[in-house]
Formats: sequence, structure tokens, C-alpha cells
Amino acid sequence: MGKRVLVVDDESNIVDILKFNLEREGYEVLCAYDGGEALEKARKEAPNLVLLDVMLPVMDGFTVLEEIRKTDKLTPVIMLTAREEERDKVLGLEIGADDYIVKPFSVRELMARVKTNIRRMTVIEPGEEAAKNVTSAAGLVLDKDRMCVIKKNGEAVELTQREYDLIKFMSAEAGRICSREELMSGVWNYDYYGDLRAVDVAVRRLREKLEDDPANPQYIMTKRGVGYYLAE
Repeated sequence: MGKRVLVVDDESNIVDILKFNLEREGYEVLCAYDGGEALEKARKEAPNLVLLDVMLPVMDGFTVLEEIRKTDKLTPVIMLTAREEERDKVLGLEIGADDYIVKPFSVRELMARVKTNIRRMTVIEPGEEAAKNVTSAAGLVLDKDRMCVIKKNGEAVELTQREYDLIKFMSAEAGRICSREELMSGVWNYDYYGDLRAVDVAVRRLREKLEDDPANPQYIMTKRGVGYYLAE
């Protein structure tokens, strides 16, 4: 059986277009036309990815996303929005969206993002052993199996998949500065498109979880005008 995508939009023509293109790529497609139906199917059907419109009847997309993230930190969610306001895009990222795309969108670009996010969740590193699922850097212990980071004081901090991928990427070469473009390419896997604000939001969320004082970080550092790095 192919990977399962939940498409949520109250405009049936958009759902039909997405369903057609996704099925042509081999995905199984579930459809929902309001927020309540979307949340029910997300919980019961366990899709591999959710395409979620912001403006929905019954329950808006942001509320649906918040409810999903209470019990599911891993399933990729791509927000679909006709809004151009920056605060709406950032809000989606802040509450746990993996990505967003603005209507009217290129079907080709959207399909590429779907493929990238699903592949990110299913790739298994060749020859990976259980012992390699626990690594350390900058005084932090990264536990892949538990999807968490253990701080110096022994506190375990639960992360989303994207947050874990981000700190894992930086921990591979602690102390080396990574540009936002490099992080977008290496963590989001977007070489030619993708909003760099997603990197800034993810870093801010990580700091809020890991740092005792996010305004004065000791783990995730900023090199002004260059990028971010994990302290050695």
C-alpha cells in the first residue's frame, strides 16, 4: 500500500485537483472538508502526511494543527493558505507545521514538498545500529528512539521530528557555523525553494525548549549575518 495523505480543504475543486495529482504519484488519499472531519481522520486513519488548509469551517486549520500536535509530534503537516500576512505563516510554524505553501500554488512544487517530507520520515540510515541512536554533543545527549534531547542536568526535552533533525544536523559538526540556506537544504531538503523564516522559527522553538534563558543561549548560538551553530 502506498503512503497515505490526508487532504483538508473546504473547496472541493482544490481537493479534487490534489487528490488527482497525489493518486497519480501513487499515494493513497483521504479527504476532509472541515476542521472537525480533518481531526477525526487524522486521529483514526494515521496518515503519513497532512495537507491542511487554514480557513476551514467548524474548526480552523491552526486549531486542528494544535490538536494534532498534542498527541502526534511526528506526522508532517503542510499548511495551505491564501493569506499573505507573515504572522499567519509564522504562527503555523510556531505551533508545529513542518511547512506552508501559499495559494495559488504550483502543483509541481507542492508535490515535491509532499515527497520530501514523506521521504524524511521513512528514510533509514544504512547500517544504523541501536547504539548509534544515542549521540552526544555540546553537553547534550540526543536520543533518536525517544525523540528527545537530554540536557546537562539530566532533564529530557521532547522534540518534534523537525526540531530533532535540526539539532542532529548541527551536532554532526558542533562549533561549525551553518548558514540558514545550508540548514534549509540539509534539514528541510529544499535546494531551490523554501522560506528561510522556517529556519529561524525552528531555532527559536528549540531555544525555548533547551535553553534556561533563550535570550542568552548556551547551546544554540547565532553568528550575526552568517547563521547558527551548536556550541562545542
